[in-house]
Amino acid sequence: MIKAPKKLIEVALPLDDINAAAKREKSIRHGHPSTLHLWWARRPLAAARAVLFAQLVNDPGGERGWGNYPGQTKEDAQKERERLFGIIRELVKWENTNNEELLEIAREEIRKSWRETCEMNKGVEGFDPDKLPAFHDPFAGGGAIPLEAQRLGLESYATDLNPVAVMINKAMIEIPPKFTGRAPVGPLPQGEQVDGRGSDAWPGATGLAEDVRRYGHWMKKEAEKRIGHLYPKVEITEEMAKERPDLKSYVGRELTVIAWIWARTVKSPNPAFSHVDVPLVTNFMLSTKKGKEAYVEPILDGDSYSFKVKVGKPGDIATTKLGTSAGRWKAFKCLLSGSPIDYDYIREKGVNGELGDRLMAVVLEGDRKRIYIDDEFIESVGSTNGENYWKPTLDINYHPRDIKTQIYGLMKYGDLFTDRQLVALTCFSDLVQEAREKAIQLFVKAGGEDDGVSLSEGGTGATAYGDAVAVYLSFAVDKGTNYWSTLCAWSTSTEKMISTFGRQALPMVWDYTESNPFCSSSGNFILGINQAKKMLDNLGSKFTASALQADAASQDISVDKVVSTDPPYYDNIGYADLSDYFYVWMRKMLRGVFPDVFASMAVPKAEELVATPYRHGSKDIADKFFMDGMTKTMNNVACSANPSFPVTIYYAFKQSDTKNAATSSTGWESFLEAVIQSGFLISGTWPMRTEYTGNLKKSMNALASSIVLVCSKRENDAMAIPRRQFLRELKDELPEALEAMIGGKEGASPIAPVDLAQAAIGPGMGVFSRYSGILEADGSKMSVHDALILINKAIDEYFSEAEGEMDSDTRFCIDWFQTYGFAQAEFGQADVLARAKGTTVDGLEDAGVLEAGGGKVRLFKFSEYPDDWDPTKDNRLPVWEALHQLIRALREGGEAEAGKLLGRMADRMESIRQLAYRLYTLCERKGWAEEARAYNELIASWHGTVSASEASRGTTVTQLTLDMSN
Repeated sequence: MIKAPKKLIEVALPLDDINAAAKREKSIRHGHPSTLHLWWARRPLAAARAVLFAQLVNDPGGERGWGNYPGQTKEDAQKERERLFGIIRELVKWENTNNEELLEIAREEIRKSWRETCEMNKGVEGFDPDKLPAFHDPFAGGGAIPLEAQRLGLESYATDLNPVAVMINKAMIEIPPKFTGRAPVGPLPQGEQVDGRGSDAWPGATGLAEDVRRYGHWMKKEAEKRIGHLYPKVEITEEMAKERPDLKSYVGRELTVIAWIWARTVKSPNPAFSHVDVPLVTNFMLSTKKGKEAYVEPILDGDSYSFKVKVGKPGDIATTKLGTSAGRWKAFKCLLSGSPIDYDYIREKGVNGELGDRLMAVVLEGDRKRIYIDDEFIESVGSTNGENYWKPTLDINYHPRDIKTQIYGLMKYGDLFTDRQLVALTCFSDLVQEAREKAIQLFVKAGGEDDGVSLSEGGTGATAYGDAVAVYLSFAVDKGTNYWSTLCAWSTSTEKMISTFGRQALPMVWDYTESNPFCSSSGNFILGINQAKKMLDNLGSKFTASALQADAASQDISVDKVVSTDPPYYDNIGYADLSDYFYVWMRKMLRGVFPDVFASMAVPKAEELVATPYRHGSKDIADKFFMDGMTKTMNNVACSANPSFPVTIYYAFKQSDTKNAATSSTGWESFLEAVIQSGFLISGTWPMRTEYTGNLKKSMNALASSIVLVCSKRENDAMAIPRRQFLRELKDELPEALEAMIGGKEGASPIAPVDLAQAAIGPGMGVFSRYSGILEADGSKMSVHDALILINKAIDEYFSEAEGEMDSDTRFCIDWFQTYGFAQAEFGQADVLARAKGTTVDGLEDAGVLEAGGGKVRLFKFSEYPDDWDPTKDNRLPVWEALHQLIRALREGGEAEAGKLLGRMADRMESIRQLAYRLYTLCERKGWAEEARAYNELIASWHGTVSASEASRGTTVTQLTLDMSN
């Protein structure tokens, strides 16, 4: 039987530090892999890196620590745990993403743990101390998890059914290691000089990154020669300045167009104007920036109209013409007659091909500002007459929530682009192939060998190098498609384009924005090139990796590998349907490079593990498809993964009740049920704030945090046990797990109260899921829903027992608070409760925790406590008072001030922390958000406060400071 020590992630994590780093990472763009290509619901690198490290490193307690090693105490294990936490705290910082010295410290910890595991299993096949197991993510998606496994030193495998995801992973983890250390060979952009770096001065994939930049600039230059006439500049004349004084300083200059703003049009439903194409405009404002306001004013002239751009805030007359919404069911109103235009009318005209468009305004690149002009000042918008272009003919899949363009007549992907956009996309797509050929030739000219072996066949010579360059150039073009469609809007607050995928949907846009790929603003081609370069500069790992297309339910790549994955979230995102938008262009550019990946005409959909009712016929069938598929997939992973390591699964399940009474539990509970039925034992549930956008699951009834499940294979001969035994084991095991989570007594960073309830489910589910079933009195098996109720009850009992050890004044305050909060109540009620707790109202008043008068009693809020309080001179010091004084100090003076105060009552440290958790739980259940926030803030700042406390007392701070001087 294999012996596998518990991993750190099965016991404790510095969760608050991980969440803080993940939150910070959301705002980072330069060099972040997310900028290479759009993908939905990516995991932050910080969270993925921390989870993997804790999944791979042995926990110092239990079978490794104080339980077996003579002379090592429980406190010693906690100190060692804190040392590992220190490594994690450094690892999750963005600035340390490529800190090789720190990464090598982390890798050595991983190797050390593996050697220890091999020693415990000496002689067993598969336990080679000199070779770490490989890693696999069967739902690789945006690639954050495989990338971090590679960064931590594991051979990484990423698989996904979706070919767009496969290509993202190839670009991030498979291709860069093949060309590490190579100097660039491409032609420098005109005017640039060779920087003098030698061929050995290109670490990682920086040489490849530089070539992507060079060939990207070559593509832009070539494209300008071929289609630059479609994007003419605008000369500012004296005549224009007479009408627009704000243009006076630009007279005689040619300004680059940033964007053209169009309005879709439809024939007026009013018979008197049925020959007129009237605009469908949602907003006539162009800029709402203070001091830079601009808008479009419609000018009516009989049965015709024109648009006039005005600078400044709109006056009364203009205001009446702003916004053409005409009620919930009426989409717009006719600009000429005021007649309502309903959606059915627009859809009918759209399906018949009768929607048009009309230019409303043009955005120019001024001196550090946007300049808006109307079509009166433009001679041409760039005619595409006679231009050849390729137009995607793939049908757009209708998605009732996310994709509805078909109901307006936009049936195929080619319909989402203007003719000019199609000409540009065709030009840039063709240039990718030309750049590939050029890269192959120059690679050979620079002394490289051309063995004719392609990248898809495992080559590393000239042909493969050309293929690699083509991949990143195609990503820049694919990124361009996100800005070069008629589904892009204009942001009046930021004066920038809103990309096609402003959210995970393809919505109809009525007044759309057409960008200029040759400008320097959002939507320009070089932006995608620069982002690909910066991303590559941050990669280039020396550790090999592979990205493959595979169905997670049937793949065999997980065999004997460490597994961490982020499966689809029920029906939250229709990955396959949305991916077709990019796939049609990616396939055009890369089918010759990766023929197997792009063999199908569209992204595979039938096997996609998403609960989409429209695809399956009904919600019940879609639910069953998802749960059956997820159970099969998890069973495959449970049976395949390396048994020496737990499997980690990210999940943010949307709460979705079904009509079937037998499955009326929440989606979260149903997912837990599926994981357990697959043969997994769940030993941890860590809540992590891993969403990249604030609105990713807004209004979709999702969990506040993604939950990382920690799972291991359940023993095949696991037995069923009665309910009473389950309760007994819960009582035995939960306290120690909770103590590790809330930080023990050595100043370790605790889990914030807001996350504790979810995290504590892990060890409880560990007890529940280690057995084949928990038998109720009638012989039926306990459901996950009922188990969760009992686990939460056991958690409450843990804190209640801690409460029983506190002073009588504090016990009174807890009970009083539970009933009345900080509100007033009758003195008689307080008197009765005080006597029962072994104290008196007068004594409590003397202690300074409440006020009594006029027959009423109320507890003081933390803000009412005096700021000159000295605990060392207080003869009667309830833990309640100490806690609320600490909150006051934290709010007024931060961790330093709170630490000084805590240092003067260090003997109460454990009780204060326990009470903060207890009160947070009470407030959460009562719905007292403001009070709950105060207790949560204290625990979230606990580590820093304890460190400040130790510093104030001159004792050793327990947080690890990494020594990387060697």
